[in-house]
Amino acid sequence: MLPHMHTSAAPSPELLQRYDKPGPRYTSYPTAPQFGAGFDADALREVIAHSNGDPVPRRLSLYVHVPYCSSPCFYCGCNRIISRDTGKSAPYIARLKREIGMMAALFDRDREVIQLHFGGGTPNFFSPAQLREIVDEMRRNLRFSDAPDRDISIELDPRFVSPTEIAMLADIGFNRASLGVQDFNPAVQEAINRIQSIDETREIVQACREHGFASVNIDLIYGLPKQTAAGFADTLDTVIALRPDRLAVYSYAHLPELFRPQRQLNAFDLPGAEEKIALLRLAIEKLDQAGYVYIGMDHFALPDDELALAQARGSLHRNFMGYTTHADSDLLGFGVSSISHIGESFSQNPRTLPEWELAIDEGRLPVWRGLAMSEDDSLRADIIQQWMCHGRIDKSQFERHYDIDFDHYFADALVRLAPLQADGLVEMDTGQIRATTQGRWLLRNAAMCFDAYLGQAAATRPAFSKAI
Repeated sequence: MLPHMHTSAAPSPELLQRYDKPGPRYTSYPTAPQFGAGFDADALREVIAHSNGDPVPRRLSLYVHVPYCSSPCFYCGCNRIISRDTGKSAPYIARLKREIGMMAALFDRDREVIQLHFGGGTPNFFSPAQLREIVDEMRRNLRFSDAPDRDISIELDPRFVSPTEIAMLADIGFNRASLGVQDFNPAVQEAINRIQSIDETREIVQACREHGFASVNIDLIYGLPKQTAAGFADTLDTVIALRPDRLAVYSYAHLPELFRPQRQLNAFDLPGAEEKIALLRLAIEKLDQAGYVYIGMDHFALPDDELALAQARGSLHRNFMGYTTHADSDLLGFGVSSISHIGESFSQNPRTLPEWELAIDEGRLPVWRGLAMSEDDSLRADIIQQWMCHGRIDKSQFERHYDIDFDHYFADALVRLAPLQADGLVEMDTGQIRATTQGRWLLRNAAMCFDAYLGQAAATRPAFSKAI
């Protein structure tokens, strides 16, 4: 288990600023920019058939992407479509059901669904009745587990959902919810075009609890325009008083060249590097004092939450849905832009709605691009997964499993880790590599040392967000 993190042991602002450079978030390895058109629908069918042949059937995790939002948030970098026309829902759902049928037919019936997550966009753009329609279609086509740890979760915008609808979601089977907040400060909310009251947020948190949701997550963002230490402290105090089971405190990545909505923001209103680091330290300090356990990257949980317990057991996992307790499962993505991770492969649906619609209308699996992992990819993915979830690498474990001499195979990576060791971020000996308490703030920087694709020419590198 990772050591408990305290603000007093955090790297200095100077050190944080030095390591505040772009890099992947490692929800996958290889990362999505490495996916290519050479992986097509036939390749997907082949890897599914191979995964069906595993001696012990792997469970399934399902992800549904809902692209629609009723109003634009200017900080957003998600794949979404702004519309107030709820009539767009029915055609999208009809195609989703056809995609579900096509995909489900390829999987053996002995493979249980252990996790279902609706993300977006704004999943509650769909009515509870429409969400039930999708879940019922999945239940008809796939076998859902009855295990106590089964998750059916949804991302919710508290501005557009009512306590009555929360009761309806619970009746469908949803037992986890993630609520977007970002910041309660009025000046920040006006700057990012997301006006959201404390009362309406509190009302939805309470409704989730009253209707038996096992876990409620709240999302915050630091580094937004107009944010100050005093204002963000008030937001943190308000959220902590709501006592969510989990918290995600994301770093705002200002990439207006990639995300058009961000061009609405005034770059001069953004906190400077030192101010942004101070906001992060403030969040860590307050959450630590409130009893939250640091999971990794930007995630926190109460000590009795399943994420914290999974980390303590060594069974924590990280994928496109973030940190999860369901490690031994294949991920099936449905809807525009969604990503599947089946066996040793990744595949992604088209990122534009017309392309995804055309594939479904023609009865084709909507595979836009993907990747069949090499042996080296699988090894490095395992290394990075262990590091991002548990902050340590047991060299002998990997030597036995992959039949390698670790220090020889990763000689270049160890050289790249040396400066982090010198700065007190990692510890290395003959048997293990470990993140120090300070190094836990910068897990992705160490993971980058094992990324074979980051050595490409700078001109071909994709744009990544910064680490802080």
